[in-house]
Amino acid sequence: MKIRQKIFSILAIIFISSLFFTGTYGEESIEQHALRIHREAIVVDAHSDTPLRIVDNKIDIGVRSDEGDMDIPRLFEGGIDAQVFAVWVDPKFLPNNAIKRTIDLLDGISEQIAKYPDKIEIALTATDVGKIVSENKIAAILAVEGGHAIEDDLAVLRTFYKLGVRYMTLTWMNTNNWADAAGDTAKWGGLSEFGVSVVKEMNRLGMLVDVSHVSDETFWDVLQVSTDPVIASHSCCRTLYKHFRNLSDDMLKTLAENGGVICINFFNGYLDPEYDRQRKELAKELKSLRDTLKEKYKEDEAKFWAEYKPILERKKAELIKPVPLDKLIDHIDYAVKVAGIDHVGLGSDFDGVPDMPVGLEDCTGMPKITEALVRRGYSDEEIRKILGENFLRVFTQVTEK
Repeated sequence: MKIRQKIFSILAIIFISSLFFTGTYGEESIEQHALRIHREAIVVDAHSDTPLRIVDNKIDIGVRSDEGDMDIPRLFEGGIDAQVFAVWVDPKFLPNNAIKRTIDLLDGISEQIAKYPDKIEIALTATDVGKIVSENKIAAILAVEGGHAIEDDLAVLRTFYKLGVRYMTLTWMNTNNWADAAGDTAKWGGLSEFGVSVVKEMNRLGMLVDVSHVSDETFWDVLQVSTDPVIASHSCCRTLYKHFRNLSDDMLKTLAENGGVICINFFNGYLDPEYDRQRKELAKELKSLRDTLKEKYKEDEAKFWAEYKPILERKKAELIKPVPLDKLIDHIDYAVKVAGIDHVGLGSDFDGVPDMPVGLEDCTGMPKITEALVRRGYSDEEIRKILGENFLRVFTQVTEK
């Protein structure tokens, strides 16, 4: 009997070893297995800035493009089932035009979605997401990035909700009139009294509270005030890179205790300190040229970029080393280790940041993340959670209570 058990043990070891050395996963290759998981899962990307390209660059998202990071054809190719389209309002539109700018951006993305009803549809709840995906369409979720967009008026917040907005990032890089932002001068020591009212009203409406971009003090205030799980829609892990946009271990643990989710940002500048150092050196080297061209073309931004961009791209290729996909997976791994497998998702920041790891040059690269997770030893169930189930759990709790 002992001999038979020993033989079975040896055979098991040989089989498991073969998975690593021959690149197979049962009868499937690892690549085939990963692609099947990716296609069967509901894949959610919790943050992109594509509405800016729609309004400012006049793009048609129904047409495949070589510009930018996503459009409808590339979303299908990347296997993204639910895409959050975040409306970012530049603080330059303050004090009196942020609301108008927000509405213009919401209208821009909504009109594009309405143009392709057989391919994409706005989802207001997790149930909507399931229904839309079952019809082989992409579920579009609308969000606002930067609480200054409401111009300190809860009636505006409620109006945005009625227009379909289902989450709001409380700050962008700027401290606003009721919440402190990470990397900016603190004004409130977290949330002001009105900021507390904003969070409570979002809870009442059924709108996700997003703590990406907020200061540490604001984060802790939000976690005290919110009665719903909150999300960090596009952030990374501070232990791996001590960047003010990333979450500390204590934040990750508390977010998990709250029932929330951190959706890992793909931007090299939050993933890899070496990339960030090289990027700052590049900015220093090109500052004089940039300032000169800005002055030369101060009335024509298109001409500025036409002359500056080729130089920028050439110097980037010379000075900045590519960041491997493993850097992103390291942040996913670490977040899972600290917060738990039920509290990690994906928030790309496509169309919002300049550089992402090799293989994620646009949204068609999303299946590479799934393959990398398979190679790291994650189970099918764990991968499905990271790809979208964790976000959808919170989305259900908040929008369907």
